[in-house]
Amino acid sequence: MGLHFRQCDSTDLETLVLISKATFSDAFEKDNDPDDFQAYLQKAFGSKQLSKELSNKNCLFYFVYDDKELVGYFKLNTASAQTDVHDPNAMEIERIYVLSGHQGKKIGSWMLQEIISKAKQLCKQFIWLGVWEHNPKAIRFYQNHGFVKFGEHPYHIGTDKQTDWLLELKL
Repeated sequence: MGLHFRQCDSTDLETLVLISKATFSDAFEKDNDPDDFQAYLQKAFGSKQLSKELSNKNCLFYFVYDDKELVGYFKLNTASAQTDVHDPNAMEIERIYVLSGHQGKKIGSWMLQEIISKAKQLCKQFIWLGVWEHNPKAIRFYQNHGFVKFGEHPYHIGTDKQTDWLLELKL
């Protein structure tokens, strides 16, 4: 496998919108109210919102490729872009997704190792993320990579208030 990644820029907006909506829908649509889910999808992954995030120097999007084929993406937040912790010694993984046709190939583990390397290069002391409490597969994935729960926070899908576990990995 020739896995590699590259940072996204404003010219990637259309592809970023498509992959964001596709991967989030594959992961969570079946578990949510259809109206709430569609409203959230349009708000969180619409062109206007993602363009705003792409222009923020502390929001870093990366496309992941297997050779030339786009297979996933991840989003990292630093400094004021972090959604909860806001620690200058931390980096948030806000999104890490693999397209459904490429799951089961250890791409997520590879992505996580690359993120850890990037955090170390930036002299971060820990990485943190939020994961839905009803997503046992993702929770196991992160725990198997050394993440531990340190808190919770609310996460809204439309009008549905859900709970994310906050997990961290000390570097």
